[in-house]
Amino acid sequence: MNLFEQVHDRSNSRSVKWGRMESVYGIQDASGILPMWVADMDFPAPPPVTDALRERLEHPIFGYSYICEECKTAAANWLAKRHSLIVETDWMLFHQGVIPAMASIIDVFTGAGDHVLVTPPVYPPFFSIPKNLGREVLYSRLIEQDGDYSIDWADFEAKLEKARLFILCNPHNPGGKLWTVDELKKVVQLCARHDVLVLSDEIHSDLTYTGETHTPLLSVAGSERNRIFTCIAPTKTFNLAGIQAAMIVAADPKKRMLLEQHMQAHGSGSLNAFAPVAWKAAYEHGEPWLNELLGVLAHHIDYAVDRLEREVPGLKIRKPQSTYLLWIDYRALGFTEDEVMKRLLEKGKVALEPGSKYSEAGRGFLRMNIACPRQTLEDGVSRVIRALR
Repeated sequence: MNLFEQVHDRSNSRSVKWGRMESVYGIQDASGILPMWVADMDFPAPPPVTDALRERLEHPIFGYSYICEECKTAAANWLAKRHSLIVETDWMLFHQGVIPAMASIIDVFTGAGDHVLVTPPVYPPFFSIPKNLGREVLYSRLIEQDGDYSIDWADFEAKLEKARLFILCNPHNPGGKLWTVDELKKVVQLCARHDVLVLSDEIHSDLTYTGETHTPLLSVAGSERNRIFTCIAPTKTFNLAGIQAAMIVAADPKKRMLLEQHMQAHGSGSLNAFAPVAWKAAYEHGEPWLNELLGVLAHHIDYAVDRLEREVPGLKIRKPQSTYLLWIDYRALGFTEDEVMKRLLEKGKVALEPGSKYSEAGRGFLRMNIACPRQTLEDGVSRVIRALR
């Protein structure tokens, strides 16, 4: 059976996606509910990665580990080939994940009470982490038209006057948008004008479909590259979130030194024994698997969007340019968010994410993860239709 067709039972694997719905959705019993919410895939990792991990398991000692030069070179080669981005291995710092990396950057380069700018609707840690660190969050709401998003440049620049750091979601989660070269250049130009640092979360960058191009912010930054922090990981690309490995790319040696000092002070600079193994195998040998995955996901998107829009009149879904997430506009149905979630969980027996999780700018939308075998997808789409029709 094809690697992307086989259904794997994840119910006893300590999976957040499959085992934590009761607490996430505030329900008594999640049995029978299909999870299509949190962004990990129901596909096995690439065989070269599992082979490398299996080989590592043959050595029975799991002591302290480090990221080797070959790991750094593998990542640099990957970025050059997939995104035409030339990165020096000296620019790389490693962390347990993009969210912890983001927290370190915020902690080092902003102070209590400083303002951090985000453009909602956007991934919740973009605003929850700054808040938890005692920063003030500024919201410049994206302009939405038929599911496509653009930056409100006048409001964005007005907010930059108070900001110390801007967090960019590139590609955009939950909208699946790829920012254009012109948009990214304007972000850099305005942030430079107001002396604002930029953190670009590019964890979804490899999940970009045929005919589309992801542009790394660093590739258009030019002389302003020292104000950019790019967060990258193989974990979303190759379904390795539980391995917990990410890197910060920072061209400025002074900023890297400050980040290294912070990580040493917090004991957060080292990775687990399996992370370097998976990292190297994924970036060196995972490309054929990824190319096949993207073809599967593209067909999944076509199928899901076609059925949902056809069988639930009023639903509108713009096909994502990147990510395996659908951002479903149900505003024309006339339901409140509470009504929609109740219908999905009780009538459809399917768990999607409410748009308000991504700030008030997301209210009226649902986020649906379609990275699963076709059998699971068809079941999930049918459940959503049953709930909302």
